[in-house]
Amino acid sequence: MVRIGRIGAVLGVLLSLAPIAETSALAQVRIKDIVDVEGIRSNQLIGYGLVVGLAGTGDKLDNSVFTRESLIGMLERLGVNTRDQVAKLQTKNIAAVMVTAELPAFTHGGSRIDVSISALGDATNLTGGTLLVTPLLAADGDVYAVAQGAIATGAIAARGAASSVTRGVATAGRIANGATVEKEVAFRLDKGANALRLGLRNPDLTTAIRIAGEINRAMGPISKAIDPRTVVVDIATRDPIDVLGKIENLRIEPDNPAVVIIDEASGTIVMGDNVRISTVAIAQGNLTIRVTETPQVSQPAPRSGGTTTTTPDTKIQIDDQHDRKLGILESGVTLRELVASLNALGVGPRDLISILESIKATGALQADLQVR
Repeated sequence: MVRIGRIGAVLGVLLSLAPIAETSALAQVRIKDIVDVEGIRSNQLIGYGLVVGLAGTGDKLDNSVFTRESLIGMLERLGVNTRDQVAKLQTKNIAAVMVTAELPAFTHGGSRIDVSISALGDATNLTGGTLLVTPLLAADGDVYAVAQGAIATGAIAARGAASSVTRGVATAGRIANGATVEKEVAFRLDKGANALRLGLRNPDLTTAIRIAGEINRAMGPISKAIDPRTVVVDIATRDPIDVLGKIENLRIEPDNPAVVIIDEASGTIVMGDNVRISTVAIAQGNLTIRVTETPQVSQPAPRSGGTTTTTPDTKIQIDDQHDRKLGILESGVTLRELVASLNALGVGPRDLISILESIKATGALQADLQVR
């Protein structure tokens, strides 16, 4: 069967979600959920280490020179000399890995943080392995944490003589609370600051003005929006901790730009609530061709000397969907009305992508169309 322009049910799901989108757009959110305080940030850590205890799924030392040299160096530090026996090092139970972690703000010495483990060589499975002591460095080259522990990959791998099955990524894993913080990043929020800068995670001038207005309403004229991303709060002699504690629980209604995002690879379409359409007419039709082969067997009469043959029997059905009508979308329709109208036309996600791109080309789509 050959099918051109498949009709899907995805728009029905979008239609069912449209009332939720409209309701949530009217809901107020806490300021703490949409802004970050500039200066309060995490730091990325990285380290190189060895994982041991693998069931023959580690690096091949002949191929991974760095793993072999790391193993020799580690054994030398432990008092075992293997330099003159390099050729006999054929273990497959060890793997070189990169260890990464994120050091949150205000983390103090002795705190525990999660670490991620990724195979560096040709190891095929890190399940069941144990990471040996690994220093974690920041961009300045200093050691801020030390990681060690048993790795959890969450992957399943089974291998037989003829086939194998793998679920998940067996060459990457995590260690919960696997690193101990040895050095903290010095930052005092309550010292030396005359102003706080709030950075919006989704820059928008209207939202920034609303945040500044709500802060001024609750705490006096101390804030001002200076650009779509930044709101400055003048704390003067006030306690920054107290000011932030009050600001973060204030609620505002964020504003969002009109955006339509299309992922052509997966056929996913996401529309913002503020998307509007000018008056436009849409006609959409599909062609479906069904080809059915039903071979017929011709059997000769007994003792006739004939041979059994197969005769083809082909049936072709064509559906041009001639009953499709020309639809008109009135000017200024909302997201819910747009989805309902296109759904009434029986438009599938792939067809909707083409329709939206055409509407944008005519200038009738009053939104930013982003194709990924």
